[in-house]
Amino acid sequence: MKTIHKFRLEGSKVINTLKLREGYRAVRCEYVVPDKCVYLWVEQPLNVDIATVVRQFVVTFSGDPVPIRYNYVDTAIDILGAEAYHVFEVSGAANGEILAKGEVLAEPLASGH
Repeated sequence: MKTIHKFRLEGSKVINTLKLREGYRAVRCEYVVPDKCVYLWVEQPLNVDIATVVRQFVVTFSGDPVPIRYNYVDTAIDILGAEAYHVFEVSGAANGEILAKGEVLAEPLASGH
């Protein structure tokens, strides 16, 4: 079995660290106007025997440079603010070339049917 979890990502080039199950897949990004933030939906297996992996994501504005090794995931649009937010997965260890001002650990949000 598998499920989709929703994670709130901090912007401003902060590195967002997520603990995910191997075999995960980012499926959607969206800017949620009332919350004024970007959310990332991730499909992942439910089997607790599957190992977890730590992955890092960063949110940038259009035109912001990112290291070549960052992998584009999706774009979220703020339709009221006319702004685009681009989500990249940090490939490899975040180190000296990091763009981030800090790092946060994102947890899946409780489902709100």
